[in-house]
Amino acid sequence: MAYIKEALAFEDVLLAPKFSRIKSRSEINISSAFNDIHSLKLPIIASPMDTVSESPMAAAMDHAGGMAIIHRYNTIDEQCKHIECLPASCVVGAAIGVTGDYLERAMELYKAQCRIFCVDIAHGHHVLMKDALKNLRNTFGSTVTIMAGNVATISGFNDLADWGADAVRVGIGGGSICSTRIKTGHGVPTLQSILDCSKSDRNAALIADGGIRTSGDIVKAIAAGADFVMLGSLLAGTAEAPGEVFRGADGSLRKVYRGMASKEAQIDWRGHTASVEGVTSSVAIKGPVGAILKDLERGIRSGYSYSGCKTTAEFQAYATFVKQTPAGATESSTHIVL
Repeated sequence: MAYIKEALAFEDVLLAPKFSRIKSRSEINISSAFNDIHSLKLPIIASPMDTVSESPMAAAMDHAGGMAIIHRYNTIDEQCKHIECLPASCVVGAAIGVTGDYLERAMELYKAQCRIFCVDIAHGHHVLMKDALKNLRNTFGSTVTIMAGNVATISGFNDLADWGADAVRVGIGGGSICSTRIKTGHGVPTLQSILDCSKSDRNAALIADGGIRTSGDIVKAIAAGADFVMLGSLLAGTAEAPGEVFRGADGSLRKVYRGMASKEAQIDWRGHTASVEGVTSSVAIKGPVGAILKDLERGIRSGYSYSGCKTTAEFQAYATFVKQTPAGATESSTHIVL
């Protein structure tokens, strides 16, 4: 080990405001494409978690211009039913693994008219991912859009793209209920992973996944090179998120939000635990997800306008990051003294 590389997180940077000729944020186009077949007007994807994405979330995301990935922590029949109950025009994806029945699951999802697969494992830069992507491409060819991950490095990004992924999920250990970095000592701050992977010359879309807490973080992720962001905690607790409403110790109404590598999630979907790299928590009830997505969209459009840019390509070309000190980060947050 010759040196230790500095790695930046979202709170370490800001975007420098620039002269703008944009008179209305309606002029701004924030859409992004996976390939020639699938694109989204709103570059937000709901994470394939059992406390985030089932058919109600998929319908709401599609209505807002985004997309949900139906989680895989269920039977093949249950997952297919979440797809089949949606209108045929709904843009929706489904998660699959890399072992066991993953190919059978993909085939049944394909019969249910799903054309977007998310090969969903914690450490995506892996030989099992390589085998799975090649098998999926040999089976379905170019008739499906495949996203895969997660990875944290440009070598991981390049390999998944070379193995057949149309889009790669970038970010390891940054989720609010993920304990991978604590348990394993591995990971890279998500913003740094985006900055690194955006240097790739491969023709694969970059999905920023993990550590995103605000619309400002989404704006920073896109400026750093992301085509899309994947969200979990920001969408959990909404009316469309799975889970029963319960009353917390403080009397507030809440829903469970848990990592899929948490002890509770593993026991529920496979009856035992392996490496526990997530926790179970809860979030306050937030109301309809549409209102949250609209607020996030306004924040993204406003972010583009502060750099004077009307499109994502323009924004990524002209946006300028500055590094801020811890004192700057404090100043950047709301800090009124009561």
